[in-house]
Amino acid sequence: MKKVRKKWIALAGAAVFAVVLAGWLVWSNVTVEMTRYSVASSRLPASFDHSRIVVVSDLHNAEFGEDNCQLIRLIEQESPDMIAITGDLVDSSKTNMETAESLIHHLTSIAPCYYVTGNHEAWLGEQYQELEKMLLKEAVVILHNTSVPWKKGQDSIQLAGLDDPDFTDRDSSVQQSILETRLHEMDLTDDYCILLSHRPEAFEAYLSEGVDLVLSGHAHGGQFRLPLIGGIIAPNQGWFPKYDAGSYSQQNTTMIVSRGIGNSIIPMRINNRPEIVSVELICEVY
Repeated sequence: MKKVRKKWIALAGAAVFAVVLAGWLVWSNVTVEMTRYSVASSRLPASFDHSRIVVVSDLHNAEFGEDNCQLIRLIEQESPDMIAITGDLVDSSKTNMETAESLIHHLTSIAPCYYVTGNHEAWLGEQYQELEKMLLKEAVVILHNTSVPWKKGQDSIQLAGLDDPDFTDRDSSVQQSILETRLHEMDLTDDYCILLSHRPEAFEAYLSEGVDLVLSGHAHGGQFRLPLIGGIIAPNQGWFPKYDAGSYSQQNTTMIVSRGIGNSIIPMRINNRPEIVSVELICEVY
């Protein structure tokens, strides 16, 4: 009798564990979190102290609530000074322009929006022109290998953006050099520079040009994350990627990599909740 009872207790415990695990997996794939960072620099003009940037990356046509109300509510609560959209707004294999347009329409009512392409935009072919036309209609600033000033009062900094290298060559062995060449050809000034670029694996290229802050995505947080180890696999980085999520600093360059919002080839995340990133700029005075 005791053996039977122990067996049923074990089965019940296993069933409860399975239900909890399934519930956690579902919850962590259908909800979005806001991850906040602070980036301090003595090069940042005083007018930009406590300015806030929200980063929206790798949407891949995902929807969280009706008309993406979950995303919009989280972003509104941050009261951002600008919104950086760092590529893969749509998914090339299941393109939905209506989802993208609806979200962009809401985002531009919250703050000025700046956009760079990702590899999925490069894979759209002629359909990319439809996406760009929509973005321009919604007054989104598209940064095609160029920089524009971001002004506050009498001060200004640079906002630069790189097109995804897949528009030029899909050979990953040459893509970092493509990005480095394009960045060098921008002739950036000595002003504080924020770079929007989809590709975190090209960190060395951004470092070589002395960019102050890079906002990126693409790695999807490594898709499946292990405690103390991080992501398992990421596009263009392979197994156990070096730049999968979070903040990376070397010399005077900081790169923040968003885990992104949606999925593409692999439809599920594990221990890797979709995220929006919020970055507060801090003027560091010595």
